[in-house]
Amino acid sequence: MTEIHTVIGAGQVGTQLARLLASRGHTVRIVRRSAFTAELPGVVRMQGDVTDPAFADQACRGATAVYNCANPPDYTRWDGVLLPLYRAVREAAGRAGARLVQLDCFYMIGRPEHAPFDERTPMNPCSPKGELRKQLVEELFEAHRRGDVRATSGRASDYFGPDTPQAAVLRPDVYDRIVKGGTVYVFGNPDMPHSYSYTPDVARGLEVLGSHEEALGRVWNLPVAAQLTTREAIERFAARAGTKVRVRRVPQWALRSVGVFVPLASALAEMSYQWDVPYLADDGDFRRTFGVGPTPLDEAIDTTLAAHARARAKAKAA
Repeated sequence: MTEIHTVIGAGQVGTQLARLLASRGHTVRIVRRSAFTAELPGVVRMQGDVTDPAFADQACRGATAVYNCANPPDYTRWDGVLLPLYRAVREAAGRAGARLVQLDCFYMIGRPEHAPFDERTPMNPCSPKGELRKQLVEELFEAHRRGDVRATSGRASDYFGPDTPQAAVLRPDVYDRIVKGGTVYVFGNPDMPHSYSYTPDVARGLEVLGSHEEALGRVWNLPVAAQLTTREAIERFAARAGTKVRVRRVPQWALRSVGVFVPLASALAEMSYQWDVPYLADDGDFRRTFGVGPTPLDEAIDTTLAAHARARAKAKAA
């Protein structure tokens, strides 16, 4: 029998997850508060506010799994937005009797005392965003223990990949500079080891969590595509593109100065500690339990650069 899967959030992960689930033959609903822009053949698109219980119940009704890939549209304004949004999704999934798969990040870890860090590393946030993420994790698994919802969570590090415009470092404007062989400017220490996740691997990891009962009741680090310094990652992209690049760091004082006038720069400065310590996620639990690892790095890079070239050609022709 065909299963129903509901994806909350139509951003860079939710959209790819919906396409993947549809390709598996499932009935897929994707939910977004604002208008849809991406093409999603074979996917039921639902526009509405999931904090409205009636709409949330309609979106989740009959679902085997609900995937929460939603984030507030404004990265600088999470207070008063993220908590009610995630609580509404959690409660709707519970009422529907669906597995809830929460896409999460590593903000709640703070500055890890050692690297690599795994799912047993204590949450020790050092930022307001991290504190909020910690609270959401605690609420999610407390609800699971009470039996209000059957939940799991998949954490991923900084993204790169096709259709991933909101990446922290490996963004479309960075690919432009890589292809041209220019200078790439990054915030944080470019020579500190860091984990990078390939967006299609993140979507595939969430699909795995949504289809396995043994995934429930705990956090999982999703497959990690690259464990490199930022400089090494950018130079690897350039090598695949057949170019050479220079990598330069944006000084912290510059980010903070601009942040006085540009809230996004201030928010980025707040989180830049992730590039000032070794920030390496251990995905061993996921690999051993489910037998699923990341896409080979050079294949992921080539696919990303090809998708970027197509997007630029399409924009130029428009």
